[in-house]
Amino acid sequence: MSVVPAEVLPGGVLAVEGTAGRAAAELGPRARFWPSLAAVYRAQLSRARVARIPLLFVATFQSVGIMVLMRGVVDGGGEAESVVAGASVLVVAFVALNLLAQYFGQLRANGGLDHYATLPVPPAAVVLGAAGAYASFTVPGTVVTAVFGCLLFGLPLTHLWVLLAVIPLAGAALSGLGAALGLLAPRPELATLLGQLGMSAALLLGVLPADRMPEAVRLARDLLPSTYGVEAFARTFGPHPDWAFVLGDLAVCAGVGAVSLAVATWAYRRAAVR
Repeated sequence: MSVVPAEVLPGGVLAVEGTAGRAAAELGPRARFWPSLAAVYRAQLSRARVARIPLLFVATFQSVGIMVLMRGVVDGGGEAESVVAGASVLVVAFVALNLLAQYFGQLRANGGLDHYATLPVPPAAVVLGAAGAYASFTVPGTVVTAVFGCLLFGLPLTHLWVLLAVIPLAGAALSGLGAALGLLAPRPELATLLGQLGMSAALLLGVLPADRMPEAVRLARDLLPSTYGVEAFARTFGPHPDWAFVLGDLAVCAGVGAVSLAVATWAYRRAAVR
């Protein structure tokens, strides 16, 4: 009986290891974070542009209608500033919180998370890409609502540029919250309900003037992420805005946004492995 070295056998261990090594080399390295984020963002923005335009119109029309109704009971001053700022951020809450909770709830229910799990894409890129796309989609409606509200209540348009900071920061906080609600809810119907309740809280606690609320409701208002975006925007309507307070409110939005997106990323990992 002769002994043949393993190196010359086509089905030997070394041959198998060499084949596996070549296959791994052909697959290439895992996708990097920023290119993955950009790809998910573009895909989600394209999808939202087609499917969410009617809902964005509803969100804008809803905020404009609320301001028209409030015009009958609010004449001007600080209350008008709160109404306009709250109605503007409400557009962000409707899309970034409500619709994103529904989207991730349905994605989890119909197995859509399995598709993302098979891709070499970091979980944070999936969550941040979807959240960024939904937040970006709110820009036209928020600007239209803010301009209409300023004209309706006679407020200055001078500092509307602050929306360039309010929309992404408030959008990040609300998008992270919406994504977390959708991913943690055991059923898509419950995700839809939680998203609706969150938007209703943004409506009642953000649009109505804080001075007319009971103390307990004010405490609940301080826990809502969109409140600080509303406060930052409302402070800019005065003749001499206190920019330190504006930056402080925006910093709170940024901090809450980072925490909520981190929780949403954890919830995505948790839902994807189940």
